[in-house]
Amino acid sequence: MAQSRISTVFQAFKQAFETGDTTDFGTMATEDFRFFVPLPLEGWNEEQRGMARFEELIRFERSVLQVQLTPVIELADESRGMVVFRAEGSLNGRPYRNELAVVFEYEADRIRAFREYVGMPLRNYEAPS
Repeated sequence: MAQSRISTVFQAFKQAFETGDTTDFGTMATEDFRFFVPLPLEGWNEEQRGMARFEELIRFERSVLQVQLTPVIELADESRGMVVFRAEGSLNGRPYRNELAVVFEYEADRIRAFREYVGMPLRNYEAPS
């Protein structure tokens, strides 16, 4: 059950970032939902609260970042799920590739919180020229 839950949750997360549709994710979030994304921007560099703020994040991200998310590793237990994923697309019109991780915390059958961890751009792993 834990493994299928993380797959369902990540699909809703992926849908929000890829298409802007937060409906499925919103139906899974608790009333006191909170999240953290490591954006180095004023107002985003601390824990955020609520679905309205998540929807603002999605609008902002989609205005500068168009990506496809591909899960690489999914790990889960009854209280948390983690997905390591690749994001590929464009950032401000320039090619973008990165590997990230997101950890979801559950409360009963809902998402209470998530925290995103940003990896190094994949190009940094290529052989130096």
